[in-house]
Amino acid sequence: MIALDAIETTCVYCGCGCSLYLHVENSKVFAITPSLKPPARGRLCAKGWLLHGFVNHPDRLREPLIRRGDRYVQTSWSEALSYIAESFSEIKRDFGPDTLAVLTSAKATNEENYLLMKLCRAAFGTNNIDNVARLCHAPTLFALGSSLGSGSMTNPIESLLHSDAIMIIGSNTTEQHPAVAFHIMEARRNGARIMVIDPRRTQISEIADLHLQLRPGTDIALLNAILNVLVQEGMIDEEFIRSRTEGFDAARDRIAEYTPEVAEGICGVPADLIRDAAVLYGRADNAATVYAMGITQHTHGTDNVQAIVNLALATGNLGRDGSGIYPLRGHQNVQGACDMGALPDYYTGYQRVSEFRGKFEDAWNVRLPTSQGKTAVEIMGSVGSDIRGMYISGENPLLSYPDGTRIRRALESLDLLVVSDIFPTETTRMADVVLPIASFAEKDGTVTSTERKIQLIRKAIDPPGSALPEWVVAAKLLEAFGISSGYSSSADVMREIAALTPSYGGITHERLERGGIHWPCPTPDHPGTPVLYRDGFPRGRAVFRHVDQFKHDNHKFTLIIGRSQYHFHTGSMTRRVCILEREVPEAFVDINPEDAAALGIRNGTGVILESERGTIRARARLSDGVRNGTLFMPFHFRESPANMLTGWQLDPHSRIPGLKIASVSIRREGA
Repeated sequence: MIALDAIETTCVYCGCGCSLYLHVENSKVFAITPSLKPPARGRLCAKGWLLHGFVNHPDRLREPLIRRGDRYVQTSWSEALSYIAESFSEIKRDFGPDTLAVLTSAKATNEENYLLMKLCRAAFGTNNIDNVARLCHAPTLFALGSSLGSGSMTNPIESLLHSDAIMIIGSNTTEQHPAVAFHIMEARRNGARIMVIDPRRTQISEIADLHLQLRPGTDIALLNAILNVLVQEGMIDEEFIRSRTEGFDAARDRIAEYTPEVAEGICGVPADLIRDAAVLYGRADNAATVYAMGITQHTHGTDNVQAIVNLALATGNLGRDGSGIYPLRGHQNVQGACDMGALPDYYTGYQRVSEFRGKFEDAWNVRLPTSQGKTAVEIMGSVGSDIRGMYISGENPLLSYPDGTRIRRALESLDLLVVSDIFPTETTRMADVVLPIASFAEKDGTVTSTERKIQLIRKAIDPPGSALPEWVVAAKLLEAFGISSGYSSSADVMREIAALTPSYGGITHERLERGGIHWPCPTPDHPGTPVLYRDGFPRGRAVFRHVDQFKHDNHKFTLIIGRSQYHFHTGSMTRRVCILEREVPEAFVDINPEDAAALGIRNGTGVILESERGTIRARARLSDGVRNGTLFMPFHFRESPANMLTGWQLDPHSRIPGLKIASVSIRREGA
């Protein structure tokens, strides 16, 4: 009789951190079932139920590959790692360490992100390291960090069950973070009132008490107008403001110009509806704000998040169950990658490079770089001039970064490009060395969910061929650069992380066997911290910072770029799952029926979208869920790469590019 194993682990897709079981037979994962633990509580999304579809796929990378001329040659790990170490060392010697860069993965574990960060700083000798958070939640890190003291979710997902009002802004929650949506819907059944702010009519807006369907990119005007009403109607918490914040008086004076009528002219939401939204939020005993990349992926994303912070501070909605700010991460380990210091200006636990370099030099017994590192988009923009060698872990920037044509030219100009992944992608096909990496089902380690919960992932099966966990690869490369590692397991890596990182000080793999823990968890006997700011803010007083609506250009068409509920990121995993691919096999563009009629476009018509950066083709889908002048398109499809149309302009604070909206023209194919 064949023994069937059920291994508990954590889902690899969005940042919710759903626990689930991998069912194994004959060394293959053949089924998935959900755990009863929060936040999934016995439920999974379509992608989660079908996780095993990509794990077992025959396209998996199995052996290291080195480019020889115009083809790849299979090689051994020993040869591949020697070639990588020698080539990076040569670039470092000839051109300096700051000509090298590392991009880590939010699909990789904490231990893997930590060792890649150590490799970049201790071996390569540069602070040129970043991760995909730069393209999704860098504004969260900057705005929440500078105003409150921590750039992370203030409350656990379960806390939403205690909310009296929930504002959802820039988040298609039911499709992209279903575990959070489950809690929102349960809160609604318990009496909570729901407000959705979104240019599109989405599933979550259908259950909302209010839907404020604003013009894309006008969130600040709307949020400022809500704060204006709260102030004018006396729905602010004056004691909280007086005792725990600073900067309110200056912000209040500036908010006065954002009346609901002024905001209506900017964002298109009726003034009376803005007042209703303010009452819904302001009269709640416990109000929460849930947001995602509809807010952050803008060249003014940091200001968008700050406007949310101002509302929470003005009403005292921080530091208790049911209140708080809930940024929803798009990847399994975006939070963890940032926690691990895969950022150009921070070591682990957000310890600034400028202040804590000596601490890490002593721990690693090596001199560390002092110059400021480049962010992800700045790294790509410097390729061909300042950057000559790059290690990319588990990401596909040819589809996920702005201005895909520019990214292709950049990667082509590198002296050395090393890419690790579980599948061939558009980016691995440009690499000089391709490294096969174990998937989440084939390794041990930890990840940190969007609610700051550190959780285990557990090995269920062996990786295909000679693929390795990336923490092993990074450890071997450190040794090749003469830096002794001595790691015999990923648990050893976590022990080093805990020793250097106050917020992870009490974390061990052994302790996590009993369940996930919310950081900060500074000591082995500390229970973790589900709710932040109960007793105060790390910086002393939280800070109001007034933000103004940037000039909004009235383009003929504004394209909103997002996701489909059936696919994930650049599709390298979900498009290899036949059921998911069957549901949405190609790119589509949602267009309002009135706009479509004026252009002679019917449902299913092939259309051409064009911006200053490029031209792509897709198929039209008539939808009254988008307002006139607005289009929507997912970015998962290599055949229709939506980010070919996006621009290179960056948020001045967080350096995120404007990936969410683009000015485009649209026409019938052949017209």
